[in-house]
Amino acid sequence: MSSLAPYDAIMLLSYGGPNGPEDVLPFMRNATRGRGVPDERLLQVSEHYKLFGGVSPINECNRRLLGHLRRELDQRGCDIALGWGNRNWHPFVSEGLRELADAGARRILALPTSAYASYSGCRQYREDIAAALVELEDTYAPGVLTVDKVRPYYNTDGMFNAQVRSIQVAYAKLAEQGFKPQQIKLLYVTHSIPLAMEAGSAPSAEELERFPRLANEISYVAQHQALIEALQPALEWALGVKQVNADLAYCSRSGPPHAKWLESDINDVLAQLDRDQIQAVVVAPIGFITDHMEVVYDLDTEAAQTAAELGLGYERADTVSEDPEFVASLVDIMEERAAHARGEGYEIVNTTGTGPFHTVCPPQCCRSGATPARPGPDRFAPASAFNSFRS
Repeated sequence: MSSLAPYDAIMLLSYGGPNGPEDVLPFMRNATRGRGVPDERLLQVSEHYKLFGGVSPINECNRRLLGHLRRELDQRGCDIALGWGNRNWHPFVSEGLRELADAGARRILALPTSAYASYSGCRQYREDIAAALVELEDTYAPGVLTVDKVRPYYNTDGMFNAQVRSIQVAYAKLAEQGFKPQQIKLLYVTHSIPLAMEAGSAPSAEELERFPRLANEISYVAQHQALIEALQPALEWALGVKQVNADLAYCSRSGPPHAKWLESDINDVLAQLDRDQIQAVVVAPIGFITDHMEVVYDLDTEAAQTAAELGLGYERADTVSEDPEFVASLVDIMEERAAHARGEGYEIVNTTGTGPFHTVCPPQCCRSGATPARPGPDRFAPASAFNSFRS
């Protein structure tokens, strides 16, 4: 029987998305709060949602993921409450925490839907939780509720094996259309982030000198590259080829035009392919665990159209949240965090040999790279947000 003690509830943490046309503009305002983006620009971006009836697919994906987690927990004999909270739309983090707390939860384990370590995928969720706990002080006194967060999980066995299976299926679909493996380009795709955020996602040289134990803590891009390096030989064996022709591309760049973000965009990569050698592409969204707007618009709509205009065959590999082994790996890392909370030993099993390995986030973890708004030992999160969250 599995145990997640001392936790009495789990909360899925996600980005959030509109549930209908009337939600789109308020959601966009939430997602860009503090950046000075005018409504005129938000209305332009909101056009993407009109293609899907104003509904983000991430919400239904999260409901299904909660169902898969419930079944996996039940199979392990773990009777624990499950909840859900979002950064930018209902149910907000504070709403999810309040529902669990009202049902009796006092120590909650948070599971983000971001597999990688960066400011937006790790520290910002910590800040969301810290702010939500302050909001809940109208009902629950400081110190009554505690929320901890699991570590990044891009390098779990479940993530690895699910990606191999998904990409293999996409290659098989292209083979049915007559394409040979040597004619196919594999494009691993992840969400672009500002270069400053990329720089802040790993320890600085000064920190590495002071804290040698952080040597395995690598940046957002390096995390993807490490996973790709591990995936390549596994895919070559699965596909029966000597070499898989692959690159890493980015999608969903936003912000002002002068801001520097990770490149190259997938559409630019597609346009630059040597079409004498490359006849088709498999797009593997390894940066996303579910089909949300960055997948169904940026990849299934925009990039697919670019490929069609170029005369390229195109298959998008499935995201991994429906894969049973991936779901099981999420419960594994929750058990790892619970063992740490109980003061017990545990083994971190990984496929890349690289971190972040910290079960509990250190203070220097995942900075935004922005100019700090306030002084203090932790420039980008409230002091109460160190490692775990206690209001």
